[in-house]
Amino acid sequence: MQPADQSKEQTSDSTIVRRVLSGEVEAFSLLVDRHHARCLRLATHLLGDGDDAEDAVQEAFLRAYRHLGSYRERDRFCAWLLRILVNQCRTLAARQRRWSGADPLVAADVDALVGDTADVAERAAQRDELALALSRLGAEQREAIVLRFADELSYDEMSSITGVGVSALKMRVQRACAQLRALLSEHLHA
Repeated sequence: MQPADQSKEQTSDSTIVRRVLSGEVEAFSLLVDRHHARCLRLATHLLGDGDDAEDAVQEAFLRAYRHLGSYRERDRFCAWLLRILVNQCRTLAARQRRWSGADPLVAADVDALVGDTADVAERAAQRDELALALSRLGAEQREAIVLRFADELSYDEMSSITGVGVSALKMRVQRACAQLRALLSEHLHA
């Protein structure tokens, strides 16, 4: 017999979606549990603010639940959810008229790091420099960089989420990387 946690992981998203649509609405919490951390990480990178990111994630899950009946690609729930989340982040950013510094390299809060070594200080300085450089990119380029490198999505997955063509996304990433190199180089020489 398998532990409950292990059987939850083995249940596919499409099976859970069918359960929810057949009236077992509490099964939606399995999808939330499974995808919340990834969604929160992505939203935090895109919005640069934990509170805004949490709001965007909650709204994305709420929208996904409300529109689950119209969802057709039952085997691609995560991609569909991420598309909703990216759109929610865009809406929130447009409403607030800002895209603050996103930092795809933050793995833990600096205060949580143990020790006061030069290595820790150097990593914190590098994160700050990268966050500043990312904040100077346009919203579309920042979004492309975060999806490609922070969330490690393929261009096909990015296209599915954003609705932008693969070649356009490749160009955005290429231009964003070039601009980041220039901004970071400029900072080093300043």
